[in-house]
Amino acid sequence: MKTQASAARGPTNRWSLALWIAQALLALLYLAAGGAKLTQPIDVLAGSMSFVTHVPAAVTRLIGTLEVLGAVGLILPAATRIKPWLTPLAAVGLSFVQVGAVITHALLGETAKTLPINLTLLFLSLFIAWARLRKARIPAR
Repeated sequence: MKTQASAARGPTNRWSLALWIAQALLALLYLAAGGAKLTQPIDVLAGSMSFVTHVPAAVTRLIGTLEVLGAVGLILPAATRIKPWLTPLAAVGLSFVQVGAVITHALLGETAKTLPINLTLLFLSLFIAWARLRKARIPAR
């Protein structure tokens, strides 16, 4: 006979815990990267992000805005349970950011250095979107 405690540790809660960890890590990463793109001067960013010298500053700032909004979208709707469907949508949006990053870095001949991290972030964001829709949905209030 299952107790309430053992039921609480069931597969759904394990999925949920793993997803919260993944969401938090991805959100922190995108918050840091996006925040840098929004707040740092372009010449400072060029030291660690070579693509910024090949695109207009407004594009760099737009990418930063999308990353910060995506980071907020990974956490806030799920945590507040207000429109939690926005969390997988944010994850899909961040996937598009990574597809753009892969294309941009490929055009600049930087895939040897950037492709592993770009594909990891792409996979993780798609995984979060899939799992929040299929395995551990968060009910709305």
